[in-house]
Amino acid sequence: MPLFEMPLEQLRSYQGRNPKPLDFDDYWIRALADLSAIEPGVELSNRAHPASFAECFDLWFTGVGGARIHAQYLRPRIHGPHPAILQFHGYTRSAGDWFDKLVWVAQGFAVAALDVRGQGGQSQDVGGDTGTTLGGHIVRGLNGHPDRLLYRQIFLDTVQLARLVMAFPEVDPSRLAAIGGSQGGGLTLACAALEPRIALAAPVYPFLSDYQRVWEMDLAKDAYEGLTYYFMRFDPTHDKESEIFTRLGYIDVQHLADRIRAQVLIGTGLMDMVCPPSTQFAAYNKIKSRKEMVIYPDFGHDDLPGHSDRVFEFIARGFRN
Repeated sequence: MPLFEMPLEQLRSYQGRNPKPLDFDDYWIRALADLSAIEPGVELSNRAHPASFAECFDLWFTGVGGARIHAQYLRPRIHGPHPAILQFHGYTRSAGDWFDKLVWVAQGFAVAALDVRGQGGQSQDVGGDTGTTLGGHIVRGLNGHPDRLLYRQIFLDTVQLARLVMAFPEVDPSRLAAIGGSQGGGLTLACAALEPRIALAAPVYPFLSDYQRVWEMDLAKDAYEGLTYYFMRFDPTHDKESEIFTRLGYIDVQHLADRIRAQVLIGTGLMDMVCPPSTQFAAYNKIKSRKEMVIYPDFGHDDLPGHSDRVFEFIARGFRN
């Protein structure tokens, strides 16, 4: 193991450091109730594409707070019902090119790829937060009521997308999978936890887990740099450190992980200094459903050789008729 991390045998039993708020379950019950009260106002707009076997659409829906959320939606031209994939992108990015989804459509899957609000895609960020909106989405809304945390809204966007896709007539709702890396991995775990009908989940080095551990390892940089920014600007003497980490616990995927019912395949690099392995194990070790972690000892927050093939086989086999 690298010197920055605990030994592998300890990682396999590590349960995380970040506090879990006492009203965590009530918080997410209330959040899901808020989501259910929203009229999604779904719009599908055809997107011309040369792929002869796929239909491509811009999908728009209304999320919490009234934001209009965008996703790419692709489906096979042949009749369903089809299994479906939810795809979540990395931090600051977007749903990306249509090209990388076509391999799933060629396999007979429908695909929905979310644009996370406020990042690199087309989704609307309605704002309105108290305090800082600079220095990272983790801390967005941290100065206000916990219901205003941005990642609460983003987690609910993933659930809304899952529900909409399962309701499409061409989709088999019993065969829904979620995939993504880094932020996309964290959103995969959150979505599978909050929408338990998801059958398969394949996160890669998930972000958004065990914030206090990241801080204590002095790795609050890159995707986690918002933690450093927040303390330096709003709590320079750390008088409120315990309160801050407890509030972040509402959006810590390790605390959601025991709700997951999907079969899970996770890929982890033991040299990852962006999303440290211990933070990933904190979530993985709480998953109670069938699960497997594939470990890459020499890799960090990199492309993991062969892992895309593993994910493809995991989902293709899992949904084989």
